[in-house]
Amino acid sequence: MLALLRKHYRSSVLSLLALCAMFVWWGVLFASEGQLVVAFLNIGQGDAMYIEAPNGNQMLIDGGSGRQVLAELGSVMPFADRSIDVVVGTHPDADHVGGLIPVLDRYTVSAILEPGSHADTMTYRALEAEIQNKKIPRILARRGMVIDLGAGVTFTILYPDRDTAGMETNESSIVGQLRYGSTTVLLTGDAPQSVERRLIARDGERLRSTVLKPGHHGSRTSTSDVFVQRVGPQLAVISAGEANRYGHPHAEVLTILQKYGVLVLRTDKDGRVTLKSDGKEIRW
Repeated sequence: MLALLRKHYRSSVLSLLALCAMFVWWGVLFASEGQLVVAFLNIGQGDAMYIEAPNGNQMLIDGGSGRQVLAELGSVMPFADRSIDVVVGTHPDADHVGGLIPVLDRYTVSAILEPGSHADTMTYRALEAEIQNKKIPRILARRGMVIDLGAGVTFTILYPDRDTAGMETNESSIVGQLRYGSTTVLLTGDAPQSVERRLIARDGERLRSTVLKPGHHGSRTSTSDVFVQRVGPQLAVISAGEANRYGHPHAEVLTILQKYGVLVLRTDKDGRVTLKSDGKEIRW
């Protein structure tokens, strides 16, 4: 009996060690593919983008409105990984930051980037309380800041370029350009056309990007003709909920994207959209 127990114990320990080794090596292989991963998560009506650099550093931009983001993160992050390096809340609307509350509860977050605008809502107050309870360092996003994820991946803040206190929430949205080699992804939050015009005036040709996330879930209030022409994307990824009550994405935006030959993928129709870049080209 003792010999049988010892044999069973050795077998269990060996199985556990083998399992641990598998996860360790799987994590190493996952982080050494030499690719940037950008996943537009399928969280319904809202925004949530998961970014992982080739070295394994991670960033989450927005989290939708509920707990669906947790299931999506569980599908794209390495098993047993319970940390995220940077979380970005583009602006305080519930369909962007509501899901960050369970994320901050479940994951260890090193820093949170925010525009400095506020919302007098229960959701935003709950997020504020969670950030304070977890003592997460807060960074005010301003134009010119660069988040260096390592391995050649950077996220450059293009907007806000001013104090956002008292500003309408969509107008305060963080806009940033993710770059890896010669590939770029322009992420616009819910920035309206007034912000797009400001970006065109300040950045011009520097706005050119391989991929565009149209602002405000494809609403006609964003993604103007001149903005799409200046960005010149090959692909647009629209984050919207299936049969949402707002009618997103609006037909006017889809027509503009079609006019410039932009391929459109949508989370409401295509589910989660995952892009991979080797620094030379983006595949999806």
